[in-house]
Amino acid sequence: MKYLALPLLFISSLALNAQTAAVPPQPKLVVGIVVDQMSYEFLYRYKDTYNTNGFNKLLKEGFSCENAHYNYIPTYTGPGHASIYTGSVPAINGIVSNDWFDEKTNTYVYVTDDLSVKIVGADTTGGQMSPKNMLSTTVTDMLKLSNQQRSKVIGISMKDRGAILPAGHSADAAYWYDGRVNAWVTSTYYMDALPQWVNTVNAEKQAQNFMNTYWNLYLPASSYTNATADSVPWETVFIGEESNKFPHYMLFNGNSESIKSTPFGNTMTTTMAKAAIKNENLGKDNIPDFLCVSYSCTDYVGHAYGPHSVEIEDTYLRLDAEIADLISYLESTVGKGNFLMFLTADHGVSPVPQYLETLKIPSGTTTEYYMRAKMDTILRNNLGDAPWIKSYINQQIYLNDSLLKAKNISKETVFNALYSDLMQEQGVAYVILLDALESTTLQADIKERITNGIYPKRCGDIQILYDPYWFEAYRPTGTTHGSHFSYDAHVPLIFYGWNIKAGETHRDITVTDIAPTLSALLRISEPNGCVGKVITEIIK
Repeated sequence: MKYLALPLLFISSLALNAQTAAVPPQPKLVVGIVVDQMSYEFLYRYKDTYNTNGFNKLLKEGFSCENAHYNYIPTYTGPGHASIYTGSVPAINGIVSNDWFDEKTNTYVYVTDDLSVKIVGADTTGGQMSPKNMLSTTVTDMLKLSNQQRSKVIGISMKDRGAILPAGHSADAAYWYDGRVNAWVTSTYYMDALPQWVNTVNAEKQAQNFMNTYWNLYLPASSYTNATADSVPWETVFIGEESNKFPHYMLFNGNSESIKSTPFGNTMTTTMAKAAIKNENLGKDNIPDFLCVSYSCTDYVGHAYGPHSVEIEDTYLRLDAEIADLISYLESTVGKGNFLMFLTADHGVSPVPQYLETLKIPSGTTTEYYMRAKMDTILRNNLGDAPWIKSYINQQIYLNDSLLKAKNISKETVFNALYSDLMQEQGVAYVILLDALESTTLQADIKERITNGIYPKRCGDIQILYDPYWFEAYRPTGTTHGSHFSYDAHVPLIFYGWNIKAGETHRDITVTDIAPTLSALLRISEPNGCVGKVITEIIK
């Protein structure tokens, strides 16, 4: 028997080595999927209607972090994408919002503005975009640094910021859709001319083919059991429509920007992602590439109709098919087990307050315009008629520092003048002088999220926070996001594919943990501003 044991051991060792060799030491391709405005709940609310090869496949065969949250304020698109890929927070990566006020120039800055570059793919102004405002590196940057730039990194999204920020500073390309020119475009930050394959995709005029027709239900009406009535007063009516009821007419008048407010923009995103995989030969060698895909239309539809609408249910059922299509394409081209995928969201969303009112749930809205006018009146009555406030944006007040200095008035004096009256406003929970945040009596978790969201050179002096299900609305219908509450901060997070075992954890995880986990899986350095921790359950 002792002589038989050696051959058996040798055969067993060969089998083990063969299994090990079948798994490449690094994935050939990493695919990051960000679903814009996807609450964690959407994984399960429509689960019984999803097909078996989309979200349900990820849940069954992947590893799901069931308790993943954002750990800063505000929960917006730009900061979300930056946080996912930098493993950091706005206080470090500098992406404090989608827009902010620049006190040096007295102008507003868009998150990916870069006037030093030009649009590529269109003969228009605008489109001057790059990642230069992001102060720290991304996991995609670190991948390229690890192998002398031999990895290809490409970002794709209907939104410029959804493509640019994830792809990082060293990306080979970032492409976004400009409905004003009906084309996928980029900027001279990346290249001087679009590749031929992008021109080919543009020549197909996919948006125009979808438009001047109707958005009908994907499934029979009886299948939509997780939504309110089709037509309710708090849903938006778009130009060219007489009501907010299905079917929705998609008007094309030379401009296809409104395709983003339908699920068909997600189909265009999948088409573009597959074209990039094929034409850029992503995942075709042993040097890992990285494709960053952000599905934006869920956000546009969610803002317009709310998270309990038939429209959002239909959009997610269609997105489920897009996810299934992309997974199938990856498995047939890159190979099952050769690619690593993760799926998450840049933020969640609040239910529509008008809907919550019908359920007797406390909620409400105010507006940025009303709050600013209120502040100006208070300060005029208490301190005199002068431009005390330079800007009010992102629920932050930017005080006129030069005026305060000239009049020898402290920020505390202005804050005290505002505090009592603003706290009387319905829905206002806190008014906080940020310089005094450390000594402010505030729940520790909220204080930490405020701290994580403040990069002083881009943020204001006074922060306003609202009660649950309250927000500053920018139109009378629909909803928005941005708060620290779980409905805006709790998002899905699933890893799937290369070296990922099926499972789940309910441990508290922050979205900043994604980048260091990817870095550990890839065996590369984590991004330079990373504050997240490796999700060890996945590595083990």
